[in-house]
Amino acid sequence: MIRILIADDHPVVRAGLRALLDSEPDLEVVGEASSAEHAVELAATVSPELVLMDLQFAGGATGAEATRLIRGQAAPPYVLVLTNYDTDGDILGAVEAGASGYLLKDAPPAELVAAIRAAAAGESALAPTIAGRLLERMRTPQVSLSGREIEVLELVASGASNAEIASSLHITDATVKSHLVHVFSKLGVSSRTAAVSAGRSLGLLR
Repeated sequence: MIRILIADDHPVVRAGLRALLDSEPDLEVVGEASSAEHAVELAATVSPELVLMDLQFAGGATGAEATRLIRGQAAPPYVLVLTNYDTDGDILGAVEAGASGYLLKDAPPAELVAAIRAAAAGESALAPTIAGRLLERMRTPQVSLSGREIEVLELVASGASNAEIASSLHITDATVKSHLVHVFSKLGVSSRTAAVSAGRSLGLLR
């Protein structure tokens, strides 16, 4: 029996996923989380073998941040991302954080169930289009920001100051400045506005 934790901030999505998974004889939903923080907490207490993780939650931490924290736990469950977002930045951020797989919410139910079984067995479970995108990036090296650098750039794009970014990501102002220096260098720009523009044109920001 594969024990599953569903992490998504939409009740209708959680209900639909539970109904689908409960109909499978070898799958059992052992918990539901409506925030990234709650997902991290439940992952440590209900002992799932797999977490189905959305990437964006209304306020608070992101799914990538929660994935990083969950994978850092003792005897961590596998994490399978199930989201509407498919920019290169989203995909790379999730994989860097430790996700075993990445599916879009429009995937057929049979594909989702197969991906859950594969991820729970320790295999990679990437949707074909996602796998193709990752392979293409590996074949044609381009500007590559780390998951944390992308998070910083996303907050810059939302208009956050360095102090607000530091507070949001629980890092120091000096660390924010260091990340921005690396981002500017990699993107070949010298301003926050230019960095955001370059990030969008490269598909690093949604």
